[in-house]
Amino acid sequence: MFIVGLTGGISTGKSTVAKILHNEHGIPVIDADFYARKVVEPGKKAWYKIRSTFGDEVLKSDDQLDREKLGHIVFRDISKRKCLNQITHPEIMKEMLWMVCKYALKGYPFVVMDLPLLFEIKGDLLRFIHKIIVVSCEPDIQLKRLMERDLKGVELAKMKINAQMPLEEKARLANFVIDNNGSFEETCEQVNQVVAVLKADKFHLKMRILFSLVLICLFLLIIYLCSLWYFR
Repeated sequence: MFIVGLTGGISTGKSTVAKILHNEHGIPVIDADFYARKVVEPGKKAWYKIRSTFGDEVLKSDDQLDREKLGHIVFRDISKRKCLNQITHPEIMKEMLWMVCKYALKGYPFVVMDLPLLFEIKGDLLRFIHKIIVVSCEPDIQLKRLMERDLKGVELAKMKINAQMPLEEKARLANFVIDNNGSFEETCEQVNQVVAVLKADKFHLKMRILFSLVLICLFLLIIYLCSLWYFR
């Protein structure tokens, strides 16, 4: 099995592409945003660290994380944003990689990891990703969609966009770029073309052969060690 990274800028339409991949093609999509909410639930390791670092003012009356208040803090201060990422990203990755293992055991040839900050995260994740899809759109469309989604002013919307790597840079690092400026049907057609290429990729067979060889070697090693113990 291999991993496909799905990324893009905020409000470029990444969630739309993820839904097409899952609903139309039955491809497992592991959503980082889902686990980002899960790991900060009250009582979780990341929740305690956030409370300790940012104080009780970022919590609601029921101890749930007030994402809006925390967002106002971290999008105005890059050092605090980095601090938050250092708290949450390791926990998110643990959850997501566990899901990758589950899908591998079920026999899927590949899975998609929906990672908004794939390129911004510092670490070794990129070396495990076989192909990268970037969802892009024009800056004015991105800004308009973000303001409509969050119902916030242009200043905060621009701060959120500027907190991420520029779309042009992400597109240069991608294997596939999906232009989401047009209609849903146009986006869907582009996704279909990408899926056709991914399904034709035989890299997952190489990985399964390698995994099988590793298991065989481990099995033979166990037999050898058992025989040494038995005949000592």
